[in-house]
Amino acid sequence: MKFFPQHFDAMLPKNGYPPWYSAFESFYPRRLKKRLDDCFANPIHGVPGRYIRCFNRYSNDYNDTMYYDGTSKPCLNLSSYNYLGFAQSVGSCTDDSIEAVKKYGTSSCGPVNTIAHNDLTRSTEKVLADFIGKDDALVFSMGYGTNANLFTSLVNSKCLVISDSLNHGSIRFGIRLSNAAVKVFPHNDMDKLEKIVRDAISQGQAKTHRPWQKIMVCVEGLYSMEGNLCNLPKLVELREKYKFYLFVDEAHSIGALGETGRGVCDYFGVPPSKVDILMGTLTKSFGAAGGYVAADQAIIDRLRLDITTNIHGESQPPAVLQQISTSLRIISGELNGNEGRERLQRIAFNSRYLRLGLKRLGFIVYGADDSPVIPVMLYTPPKMPAFSRMMMERGIAVVVVGYPATDLITSRVRFCVSSALTKEDIDKILTDCDQIGDKLYLKFGSGIAGGEKVPGDYKKGIRPRWTIEEVLEKTPEDCKHPMF
Repeated sequence: MKFFPQHFDAMLPKNGYPPWYSAFESFYPRRLKKRLDDCFANPIHGVPGRYIRCFNRYSNDYNDTMYYDGTSKPCLNLSSYNYLGFAQSVGSCTDDSIEAVKKYGTSSCGPVNTIAHNDLTRSTEKVLADFIGKDDALVFSMGYGTNANLFTSLVNSKCLVISDSLNHGSIRFGIRLSNAAVKVFPHNDMDKLEKIVRDAISQGQAKTHRPWQKIMVCVEGLYSMEGNLCNLPKLVELREKYKFYLFVDEAHSIGALGETGRGVCDYFGVPPSKVDILMGTLTKSFGAAGGYVAADQAIIDRLRLDITTNIHGESQPPAVLQQISTSLRIISGELNGNEGRERLQRIAFNSRYLRLGLKRLGFIVYGADDSPVIPVMLYTPPKMPAFSRMMMERGIAVVVVGYPATDLITSRVRFCVSSALTKEDIDKILTDCDQIGDKLYLKFGSGIAGGEKVPGDYKKGIRPRWTIEEVLEKTPEDCKHPMF
């Protein structure tokens, strides 16, 4: 700042005015964001299926300027939420979507409540509601906008919303817009949640102490940054006990979890009737776009009247609606025989195999065993670009996550597993991760995972980390066991 003030104009007082940014606000883009742009903002092209094409680029000035040579590189795709492999340009979904364009055109041409509610929209909503197990459903053109505009139609200033501390930004934004009172409980801490609910019922509204008009608890089915699940059985138990409303965001769990792909309710064996509102996105498991809300008929009828997304927002294009409908029918087994079941079995195997293999190699891995999002801890920020670049050199595209999405020293890579990946792909990923983990000193785990018994006569009963040869030989069979 002393010798190169021209680079720090925004941080220095000028003409009697205070600086635009504080020291830390400047530190982050200069020393972190700019250096990490090669793994945060790598442009791609093509269909994000099993492989994805990443543009080749380089920089001579610490990522101030990026230079492209016009070429691209195919990489194994571990960076897209393509859970069931429907993000492809061939197959039944594509054929049906093309026919929908021929029949309905490329655009819905307006908001649903004005001119865009046609038979395709209604049939898609009905297929979605039947799949989830609710009376009816609404579809929207944007997943973030679904949550951002939902709560203004459900709660007001005389209602209380109790939110998990790790809920998605769209939920927090929507709650703020609703002007409802908010209380936050620590992530998945059911004891703290029950205490907050009890206090809210006994104390009522602030100042007046009148009873709350509504108390709503909001959680996510699968937390994508942590890879773990909500404690749905306990939440339902508390709902039955205290009679609050339960909202579950299934953006990452619908289609990817459960024996039939119906999300956390299916996974835990909880009837959908025990959850008041099930929300989710259509971008991840279904290869489409947008979001949905599924609930009892009375709630959906009310939302049709006044939710601002349907009044002011553009509705789903016909091709996207058809993609949603066809993919849902494939998953449920109505179309293409056993294709849906095979996709569900592949993503379950791929998720368990990759997660268990990484744990046995010694990586610190967060989340539930069946989660298709697998966070592997890198911890320090300099290891983020190193890991990303080394994987890219080996032909694997990954997503790294750091501050401000995580704490400064809890950086991580998130492997997003897809049913489009083969066992040979997972073998390659594990082999490359093993080599990179040794180079970057990322292996801090014991190699014990999944509650398995410790074999052999080892000191203090602790088995040393597995070799890559052991992992590739034994893990595929082990990860089929229910314990994993």
